[in-house]
Amino acid sequence: MTEQVRKQVHLAAHFPGVNNTTVWSDPAAGSHIEFDSFRRFAQTAERGRLDFLFLAEGLRLREQNGAIYDLDVVGRPDTFTVLAALAAVTEHLGLAGTINSTFNEPYEVARQFASLDHLSGGRAAWNVVTSWDAFTGENFRRGGFLAQDQRYERARTFLQTVTELLDSWRGDEIVADKEHGAFLRDPQPGRFAHSDAHFDIAGQFDVPRSPQGRPVVFQAGDSEEGREFAASSADAIFSRHATKDAGRAFYADVKGRLEKFGRRPADLLILPAATFAIGDTDAEAAELAAEVRKQQVSGQTALRKLEEVWNRDLSGYDPDGPLPDVDPLVGEHTVAKGRASVRMNRDPLATAREWRERAEAKGLTIRELMIETSSRQSFIGSPATVAAQMDDLVQSGASDGFILVPHLTPGGLDVFVDTVVPLLQERGVHRTEYSGTTLRDHLGLPPLPAPR
Repeated sequence: MTEQVRKQVHLAAHFPGVNNTTVWSDPAAGSHIEFDSFRRFAQTAERGRLDFLFLAEGLRLREQNGAIYDLDVVGRPDTFTVLAALAAVTEHLGLAGTINSTFNEPYEVARQFASLDHLSGGRAAWNVVTSWDAFTGENFRRGGFLAQDQRYERARTFLQTVTELLDSWRGDEIVADKEHGAFLRDPQPGRFAHSDAHFDIAGQFDVPRSPQGRPVVFQAGDSEEGREFAASSADAIFSRHATKDAGRAFYADVKGRLEKFGRRPADLLILPAATFAIGDTDAEAAELAAEVRKQQVSGQTALRKLEEVWNRDLSGYDPDGPLPDVDPLVGEHTVAKGRASVRMNRDPLATAREWRERAEAKGLTIRELMIETSSRQSFIGSPATVAAQMDDLVQSGASDGFILVPHLTPGGLDVFVDTVVPLLQERGVHRTEYSGTTLRDHLGLPPLPAPR
């Protein structure tokens, strides 16, 4: 009887910027906008032989109580600009960026990703997202927002249109070159034409076919529409299901949708976000995790997070006191704008009841409750403990790997690369050297077919 081949643990790194995950006030934290922070972070990820670096994107500064959300004052640099610069200081690391399909246009996005894929030698990836609020839409000419089913329909046809543009260049054949990736022999521009309810465009695309043909496509939605979109079109899906039971249920659900689209389970990777606290011992790591949570959720932050559910100005409340005795305001959210977590609390009255019961049972203050209910470290322990936990989740079908989100930028990834990665390599579940040149190679995805 042959021994079953162990699955590889895919690893990537998320540069989180300033948010409730990062401890920006820690003396060890660096800039979240200067290029040297991005460079150091990316080169650490490449030293650990990670698959890719991931950048999120915000198209408008968030607001709370009519003022810019405190953590947004650092700003949000343009994704393509940062990734193009990182292409020059890395050799193998994939470069993934979040680009919105609601307010951008297919020709522009296709041109930018084709250029990035050329500049990086085939390492570009696109996290396709939709925008859900009119607040963000005010920054754009078209403005407004789309209902959820329309957002995903626009995203689907947006991706289809971008693919048509990228495939419009013709050639005698696609040539595989170990140094430069795949390219067209004798490339010639072709014409494109696309007309539907969202786009009516025609012309000639001005960037030759890139090494990967198109960027690797990521998707991050957890709704029914998001799961269907990922199963039909994405190469990987970001997941928020980090526990084994929740992860296995999500994994089975999404992978089970692939067959009806003519795809295999290996054609779509599932990668949950993973925070971590690592110490010499499990006990030391637990102490570090508790301290990080206190730093992440200050008294001011606790009130901000509570306002996202209560939809009221709670600045007059004591974060070290009890929950407000008033109920959340139901209806249009006017306190916190541009915050994705707002839309996740679809029944604020039920959430408030649950939180009151938990706070009363445990004697928790507002801040203590926010620490307990907000996201926490996915992996806590010694390097050996964390490596074993990650390997177990992948081998048991709860994920295909993890998007690492350190609490310090840019140096927070170092401890993982220096201590956990070598143990995963010893287990034979993480590469010791890059074996391919493109991000599709790193992810084990099949090559794309030649354009018709």
